Amino acid sequence: MSGAPTTDAGPRRPVLALVPMVFGHPVLAGLTLLSGLLAHGLGIAAAATTAWMVGEAVTGPGPTSLSTIFWMLVLLVVAAALARWWQMWVAHDLAYRLLATMRIRLFDGLERRAPGFLLGRRTGDLAGTVTADVETTEWFYAHTVIDYAVAALVAVGSTVVLAFFHPLPAVVVGVFLILLATVPVWLAGQADRQGRRLREELGVLGAEVVDGVQGMRELVTFGRGADYARRLRERTRTLQDRQLAYGRRSGIEQAVTDGLVSGGFTAVLVVTALLVAADDLSPATLPAVVILSVSAFGPVVDVTGTARALGQIRAASRRVFTVSRQRPAVSDAGTRAPEEPLTAHVKFEDVRFSYTPDAAPALDGATFEVRPGETVALVGHSGAGKSTCANLLLRFWDTQGGAVTIGGRDLRSLPQRHIRDLVTIVPQDVYLFNRSVKENIRLGRPDATDREVAEAAERARVAEFVGGLPDGYDTVCGERGAQLSGGQRQRVAIARALLRDRPILILDEAVSNLDAENEEALRAAVRTARQGRTTLLIAHRLSTIRSADRIVVLDKGRVAEQGTHDELVAANGAYARLLARQVGVTDENDASPRRS
Repeated sequence: MSGAPTTDAGPRRPVLALVPMVFGHPVLAGLTLLSGLLAHGLGIAAAATTAWMVGEAVTGPGPTSLSTIFWMLVLLVVAAALARWWQMWVAHDLAYRLLATMRIRLFDGLERRAPGFLLGRRTGDLAGTVTADVETTEWFYAHTVIDYAVAALVAVGSTVVLAFFHPLPAVVVGVFLILLATVPVWLAGQADRQGRRLREELGVLGAEVVDGVQGMRELVTFGRGADYARRLRERTRTLQDRQLAYGRRSGIEQAVTDGLVSGGFTAVLVVTALLVAADDLSPATLPAVVILSVSAFGPVVDVTGTARALGQIRAASRRVFTVSRQRPAVSDAGTRAPEEPLTAHVKFEDVRFSYTPDAAPALDGATFEVRPGETVALVGHSGAGKSTCANLLLRFWDTQGGAVTIGGRDLRSLPQRHIRDLVTIVPQDVYLFNRSVKENIRLGRPDATDREVAEAAERARVAEFVGGLPDGYDTVCGERGAQLSGGQRQRVAIARALLRDRPILILDEAVSNLDAENEEALRAAVRTARQGRTTLLIAHRLSTIRSADRIVVLDKGRVAEQGTHDELVAANGAYARLLARQVGVTDENDASPRRS
């Protein structure tokens, strides 16, 4: 399977794809529909009672009759208000539950494709999808999908009742209702394009802001703040243009909607007046016809307001589904955990892998092994395939040729979760969450006690600097561990790996950010941690490389040579040339251990 991120643009009809999620909460959906019908029904009843009271007042009834109607009207108004409040409550309860589900599905989609899906994508744009795009769909769930059903039922019901008075006003109302319902369709294509451009521009602007915040030190250091502010202004002007275009089209829809409502209501009044003049309709029924006409048009007018936002809802939901419906980078179909524990014996057998179909192979027939309890260092130029070996061992991707095995089992036959239970990694680029030092270490094993966390921290030399932090182990590391130095972050990551205590350990430049004194102290801890573990060591520093039991030299995705440090120096091959460049020796024959 290729490591290329998917190019799926999401479902063709993203708004319709939102609907099935509603059926996951049938009770809330039913209550939302019921509350909407009650709110409109009681509103119609209140309006009809008002008309009745006016008619009674004109005919001059007794005070008892008017008083009774008045209190009926009060009860109906209060009941209608409570029903409307209940409708808003349950509609938003349903919407926010669905948004929570959608955010979880977004995270699941990112996890299924990680880390490949994140390559080449901007953090701010993805964050916009998780936050702003999901929030945009709230309009659909809280104000559209159930409201459309309510509007249709109320409009049809009012029109049917109107037909009992006379079919002609009902026909007029029906024609204008159909025209109103089609308004969002007239400019749907334009609304879709404008909504997509608007959401994309919002994503780009969000990504630019995140870039600026994260890179503020560099902008200030190099005096490029004005350039960055200018770029933000340009992006903001582009966004403004997109918003104005969307607003102009929305304004046209609003004007057409208002015109149709006014025209329909006027047409009903004219037709009703003509019927009354022709004695085909009783004058006493005129208030009822007016109320029923308003009742038919009212809910439809309400939902056409939200329909004008469908362009943005389509674009936002498409961006959401593009992430949440990601196919997994690797498939666990048909795989199951072995019944017997696997030995920590790692083999790469003629492994071939490319991150994209048109890219050069990252690994091209690589073959080597790491025996149980052995430490093997992977060395080579940048791009030789060292980190790719770590990615395949963690099964972030599957090989496209050959096999990676643990204990003789092809990783493709093992569930990812089981592999992650066997392998742990200390990456070069350490990510710490904006939580305490203790919580970041405990990420390795959430059920670890404070004592176990402290022991891992002691072995990783975290204890040496944590005493100088304001709150010790409870000190918050800051976003991306900004409150700690690079070396301190790496020591926290090593403590995390030590706490996890897995049989296979990957150390990817684990001591690259440490000074000589701390490096030596940490190397002693790493040597202790490596005992009894299969360790894959990715390193450039000669002092780190020499501590390995064996060294595998990668060159353009292939194993150029392998052996101990002394054996490879004596062979005077690729490894000796790498050493020569590292220690600044121009004569390749002089790359001896004593020069390190």
